[in-house]
Amino acid sequence: MSDAPASVTARREARERALSLLYEAESRGQPVAQIVADLPIPPARFALDIVDGVAAHLDEIDELLDDHAHGWTVDRMAAIDRAILRIAVYELSHHADVPTGVVISEAVELASAYSTERSTAFVNGLLAAAAEELRPGPAD
Repeated sequence: MSDAPASVTARREARERALSLLYEAESRGQPVAQIVADLPIPPARFALDIVDGVAAHLDEIDELLDDHAHGWTVDRMAAIDRAILRIAVYELSHHADVPTGVVISEAVELASAYSTERSTAFVNGLLAAAAEELRPGPAD
């Protein structure tokens, strides 16, 4: 059993669920809203907020990722990394209540669990650069 508070664990699980939904939508070539609508049980509110937010702001999220991914485009990124980065940029942009360090740390943990070892450094570096633009000033 984890020592993390219930709210931290719930948010971590919601991010993980959002990741699976975004990845599934992309893999199937379907809108994430359709994937969610087809679920027998709706995801947690925070997971739903993330997937809806990523879908609603996808163009601006991808533009920011393209701007900071030197030598890469969003289309060239591994699908799982792309989904992780989109979640984190959405949180950095639209969830001021979540500290920057938490957003980046959670994204790196997802990359560590679901992608490659090299992806963790890529995700960390790209999000650090994006966070400087989205949340200028001292890190929280």
